[in-house]
Amino acid sequence: MSQRILVVDDDKGIVRLLRTYLERAGFQAILAYDGESALHAVRREHPDLILLDLMLPDRDGWELTRLIRGDTSLAHIPIVMLTARVEDADKVVGLDLGADGYLTKPFNPQVVLAVVRSVLRRATAGPHKPYLIQIRSLCMDMDRHEVSVDGRKVDLTATEFEFLRALMEHPGHAFTRLELIDGALGYEYEGMERTVDSHIKNLRRKIESDPQNPLYIETVYGVGYRLQGES
Repeated sequence: MSQRILVVDDDKGIVRLLRTYLERAGFQAILAYDGESALHAVRREHPDLILLDLMLPDRDGWELTRLIRGDTSLAHIPIVMLTARVEDADKVVGLDLGADGYLTKPFNPQVVLAVVRSVLRRATAGPHKPYLIQIRSLCMDMDRHEVSVDGRKVDLTATEFEFLRALMEHPGHAFTRLELIDGALGYEYEGMERTVDSHIKNLRRKIESDPQNPLYIETVYGVGYRLQGES
């Protein structure tokens, strides 16, 4: 069965363009032109991925992301944000809410397809290796695609899981942001390096008892990040 992509944008020209490219690539496109109909479509269709414009009538993309991530039956659905806004602060807000990717208009539809495929691979992939990684009380079960801290299950987005996996597979290694992107995702798009800090902030909020004084993910000033401890 074709994977279903919900395309949400009030610009019908963009929706038609994305629908054409998605269907040519073998995906099934579900369409919505405002926030309210998009929310109904998510709850009714449970799509495999959402391409979500930020600036929508009635409910904007940030509110939709917040609602989806707050619903346990929908929170697993990957979200890639689409926007004409180029300010880093907007990207940070979206990623803090749990978006898995961010594309700035105007975009190349082929780049959109590449990002869709990559995010879907991360969201639906089986285990990278049949084993557990444990560093002190932080445990990643690659078979079950689960993370726990002190026995408490932690819900991560697909992108957060991959960033944490890259760090946990190489404890003590100081990653630059570009190295972390490559190790976690295997691809990069313009401006993505600046989003790493938002993903790390989200990870710290979820796995650290005190995100301001992290025990696991350490900032290496002038370089990037590393995971403290030994597996």
